[in-house]
Amino acid sequence: MLLLALDTATPAVTVALHDGRDVIASSSQVDARRHGELLLPAIDRVLAEAGVRLDAVTGIVAGTGPGPYTGLRVGLMTADTFGLALGVPVHGVCTLDGLACSADLQGPFVVATDARRKEVYWARYSDSRTRVTDPAVDRPADIAEQVEGLPAVGAGALLYPDTFPNAHEPEHASAAALARLAAEKLAAGEELPAPRPLYLRRPDAQVPKNYKVVTPK
Repeated sequence: MLLLALDTATPAVTVALHDGRDVIASSSQVDARRHGELLLPAIDRVLAEAGVRLDAVTGIVAGTGPGPYTGLRVGLMTADTFGLALGVPVHGVCTLDGLACSADLQGPFVVATDARRKEVYWARYSDSRTRVTDPAVDRPADIAEQVEGLPAVGAGALLYPDTFPNAHEPEHASAAALARLAAEKLAAGEELPAPRPLYLRRPDAQVPKNYKVVTPK
């Protein structure tokens, strides 16, 4: 097994290689505006660090969000393209699940990432491998009762200390954690879902509903 994992659902452009036993190379850069520019060089860098060629990869793992439309689609389209070119399976893993895995907390906790518009993408976990609610997008004040008293990780939690007073790093997604989680699930015989994006809301850009009619004079 040689898994290439990548995630662009948060401001982090993150890539890792997992050989079925451990992560053998990884790269993470935080820049919310340069996902498309940074992702392919990061993949090249990780492959070079591991000393392997792209055609040695046996599977692709892509973070499926939730996340902003523009950033998220960069990683998912890249993963699909590599999967088709190499003829290997492409697996989807929820980005929040990867953050939970990297947090490695023992008790119930929350993962919350920044959804902009003064909202967070979030979910509750009973442990670092078990999500107990579907991913959602909400204003922090609206979920205060649901997350009260729970530790939290992620940039969304760190941004809103009134709702998440017990917030911790990691702040952004890690492809290394995503790869470890996917490798565990595949080794256990679990079938991972297809890499379909979790947008949770419509993109900011909208087609105008009413066009101005221009008639020739």
